[in-house]
Amino acid sequence: MSNDEEVIRRRLLIDGDGTGDDRRINMLLKSFIKWINSSDVDNTLHERMLSQLAQCEFAQKKSRLVSNMSREELKSYEKLSKEIEVQIEKAKEDIEKTKAELQDAKRVRKNRIEYDVLAKVINEQPDRLETHIKLETLQQELGALKEKSEQLEHKLEMRRKQFHVLISSIHSLQGMLDEGDEEVMDVSLENDTNTDMQISCDNS
Repeated sequence: MSNDEEVIRRRLLIDGDGTGDDRRINMLLKSFIKWINSSDVDNTLHERMLSQLAQCEFAQKKSRLVSNMSREELKSYEKLSKEIEVQIEKAKEDIEKTKAELQDAKRVRKNRIEYDVLAKVINEQPDRLETHIKLETLQQELGALKEKSEQLEHKLEMRRKQFHVLISSIHSLQGMLDEGDEEVMDVSLENDTNTDMQISCDNS
């Protein structure tokens, strides 16, 4: 028995049959070791070895197929991952574009509100023709008030002059009355003196 066969035999004794593909290979190795160590030709063992070898080949092909499928799935996943990354970038661009459109919409809405407020203020103001008519009416009323004020001022000035003349006349009349009273007093005193003298003469 060679050293390699001894190593395989010890490994089989330590590891046991294993599971799955390892178990099939271990069983095949056990059968092979038993077959080469047997002095008799055992066709049953030979057939079993061929069957185990076919199972191992099938398992190997199956594993290769699964590996290829896994590789294809991995490529598909990588492709899908790249597509998802592209979609994410596109979604980011769409979000930024939507943000810009939202800002524009807010700006338009703000301008529209300001326009509506301004239009309301303008509509509440009278038009130019109406304002012109009102201005002319006010100017006419102002002119009439000015004329009336001048008339009242003229009348007041006349009343002042008349009052001044009246006061002057009163003062003149008062002076004349005072002079008349003095003359009456002088005449009365003179009459009283003459009367007294006449009475004195009569008594004599």
